[in-house]
Amino acid sequence: MPIPLHDPDVWLFDLDNTLYPARCNLFAQIDVRIGAYIADRLKVRLEEARRMQKQYWRDHGTSMRGLMTLHGVDPKHMLAYVHDIDYSPVLPAPALDAALAALPGRKIIFTAGDVPHAERVVERLGVARHFEAIFDIVAGDYWPKPHQAIYDKLVLKHGVDPTRAAMADDIAANLKPACAMGMRTVWIRTDESVKRAAGLDLDHIHHQTDDLAIWLADWIARRRAPK
Repeated sequence: MPIPLHDPDVWLFDLDNTLYPARCNLFAQIDVRIGAYIADRLKVRLEEARRMQKQYWRDHGTSMRGLMTLHGVDPKHMLAYVHDIDYSPVLPAPALDAALAALPGRKIIFTAGDVPHAERVVERLGVARHFEAIFDIVAGDYWPKPHQAIYDKLVLKHGVDPTRAAMADDIAANLKPACAMGMRTVWIRTDESVKRAAGLDLDHIHHQTDDLAIWLADWIARRRAPK
């Protein structure tokens, strides 16, 4: 897949396991909360709730979308419940802060979480000041990546030229629509995301790294090097 000719002037960053490292494992807490929410909301045993949680995720893209479609669940109520977690595993990230400060262009968070969740994370990381906006699951009408419609909505809402943009995400499939629109793509490899990408055609991946801050610092250094 050809790399866009222009350097990006807009950067889209996924949040979970991208801006903060996967070892924080916030989703383990969220996953438990989702199961508990289903059990309480639908009055089923926890084992049945877990089965439904995974089935809805497979069938609808997220457990929440399945609950909305089949049970009329209020997504805002559910998001508030499942994100009521301990954020202390997310530590200040001075290297990421420095890289984002040096990175030219606009910066937007593109997340399947909600705005309060993203705000808590970037405050913990110490990088909130770098982002002009958060495009969350609410802004995307509760559809998750990689639904094309939410990419279209993001670029329209924030005036993004996809051919002058880059997107970083830990889920390889989420980068495919971005690439098709003309964006540069950066895949953040984690143990889980590598497993999920097994067998996928990765021609839409332009760059990949195990550490976003290191990759950004290297990218900036290469752009500043004498030609």
